[in-house]
Amino acid sequence: MTRLASLRDHPSDRAEQVEQLRRKMAAMSGRVASRGGSVQPTPGVQDGLLPTSENLLPMPESLADLLPGALPRGAVAVVSGARSLMLGVVASVTSEGGHVAIVGMPDVGLLAAVEMGADLSRLAVVPDPGADPVEVAAVLMDGLDLVVLNLGGRSVAPTRARAVTARARQKQCTLLVAGGDWPGASARLEAKVSGYEVTGAGSGPPVPGCGRIAHVRLALRGRARSSDPVRAVGG
Repeated sequence: MTRLASLRDHPSDRAEQVEQLRRKMAAMSGRVASRGGSVQPTPGVQDGLLPTSENLLPMPESLADLLPGALPRGAVAVVSGARSLMLGVVASVTSEGGHVAIVGMPDVGLLAAVEMGADLSRLAVVPDPGADPVEVAAVLMDGLDLVVLNLGGRSVAPTRARAVTARARQKQCTLLVAGGDWPGASARLEAKVSGYEVTGAGSGPPVPGCGRIAHVRLALRGRARSSDPVRAVGG
């Protein structure tokens, strides 16, 4: 796992820190930034388009059943509720060889991600992005497959949301937004804990305070577009 420094230092240092973030993330993905700050495209990819077989972000099976094809590379989705949903996406992407950054989640719970199969060597964490986490997320889209952004209750103006969404599409980097709303998001996902599976508590019904939680069951709800019907599955 790569842990990137806080961006809450003196304003004069922020430009240099942002550039350091860009270089680190480009290095993680094995791409080389040009002098103008752009990233060389992956071989075989032209005009920002990926082959159909590579166009979809790796997803947990439960989410793929809920919204098949709803999260192509370069899309923006809003997630809410249980954090296990977001961690499952991170685990799926990194286990398939993708690179991920998590912005603004100092208590993200990486142990749970590892238990889901995440590869921490392909994960970068920016626990404290400072006053403008959206800017940091936009910078990190260079060379990554997924950026998870915690807005922390901040609102994003529609004009800025459109600009960042366009950047995500150009860079073929999916943006997963938590802790707030994102105007024009292509998908909205919600996860609620519906039950637990406990081991090590002996036979008979579960006893509070005894045993270990081996599995959390989630109830998932998703909407691919504002006009599409809500779909729900249990997990």
